[in-house]
Amino acid sequence: MPTTSHRSKTPGAAAKRRRRTLALVFILPAILLLGALVVYPIGYSVVRSLYDASGDHFVGLGNYGEAVHDKATLTAIRNNAVWVAVAPALVTAIGLVFAVLTEKVRWSTAFKLLVFMPMAISFLAAGIIFRLVYDADPHRGVLNAAAVTIHDTVNDDALFPGAHPRDNTALSKRPDGTLSAPASSGTLLLPMVGVAPTNLPTTARPAALPPAAGGTNGVVFLDFIPGGGGRPGQLDPGKKGLPDVSVQLLSEGRTVAATKTAADGSFHFDAAPTATASVVLPAADFALPYNGVDWLGPTLITPAIIGAYIWIWAGFAMVIIGAGLANLPRELLEAARMDGAGEWQVFRRITVPMLAPVLGVVLVTMVINVMKIFDLVYIIAPGPVQQDANVLALQLWLVSFGGGNNQGLGSALGVLLLLLVVPAMILNVRRFRRN
Repeated sequence: MPTTSHRSKTPGAAAKRRRRTLALVFILPAILLLGALVVYPIGYSVVRSLYDASGDHFVGLGNYGEAVHDKATLTAIRNNAVWVAVAPALVTAIGLVFAVLTEKVRWSTAFKLLVFMPMAISFLAAGIIFRLVYDADPHRGVLNAAAVTIHDTVNDDALFPGAHPRDNTALSKRPDGTLSAPASSGTLLLPMVGVAPTNLPTTARPAALPPAAGGTNGVVFLDFIPGGGGRPGQLDPGKKGLPDVSVQLLSEGRTVAATKTAADGSFHFDAAPTATASVVLPAADFALPYNGVDWLGPTLITPAIIGAYIWIWAGFAMVIIGAGLANLPRELLEAARMDGAGEWQVFRRITVPMLAPVLGVVLVTMVINVMKIFDLVYIIAPGPVQQDANVLALQLWLVSFGGGNNQGLGSALGVLLLLLVVPAMILNVRRFRRN
């Protein structure tokens, strides 16, 4: 009996060993590839982070101390925190809204294709696209073109944009942009420059003194004669008046009277000037044209790049969440509607809680993704503001290969970035296993 039992177990054990060997043969290439592309670079980076820029001298944790005290690195960590706090939540929320809406429209397939299409574009191409979208010139940048169109529709254009007083004249510029000159019993000559003669309105006439006597008088004129000639600041023949310019007479900080210049630039107030009176030209008539928003400036550069990121990844979130939405039990949703629940209540109390596992996976995936963001920041941010948009992955590249040539410090940054990403990766793996 013992002999027979021993013989019966031998074929099973041999088969199990063969299966394990066969499995190892199939897994071995993947293990070798993983070791060569992941394990070895991580180990080498950890070791390299303990040496100086040349790689010859052991500095221990010195590179890590330098990294956490470097101003550029602290800016990168702050920007990464902004990315993690804003971008994943917005991508997940927009993807959820798109997924729910596509179930209620007839052309859902076309809508999904349109939203998902940016995923087919490389980050390099997307960065170039949004570099043009955010261009400050409204003739090139789409956003500023729209902003200028809306602004010019709602607000009146300045009569003489860019006009300003000639130096050493009675007019002075206030902090709010208004032009002010002390009132006097004589006629005020208010010469202006910065207006091309071809941009004068057709109603403009040769500058002339107001016919009325007494009170407060003056003339606003273009201190320039086509072809040259004339004396600066003087009312010479050939100079044109600036018509329809708003003029205010102020005394002790309050407006006493207001008028507009005639076709020859002249104006008249019946009120006699006082010692504290002044003639004011509001800034609105001379304001420079509105050219939009400085999207690529230091203040808005990070939100602008986050906007480009959302444009790319919203389609991914929509597809993943849409797949989870398709598996929800329709009977439960219909029962809630039959019980009198509105669409918002169904969405908030049933759809979102049941989609929580899927939303969690998308959110954590986006967190991992934004921790490593590099391409969009490097391409969209102009050179002068690149440090304002700096993130850890970009800082790693800059100190290692972008001029710093310090692979020791770059390796330390890489290890820090890995340590920040690993917890999110572990959380995502656990979610996948649980689901």
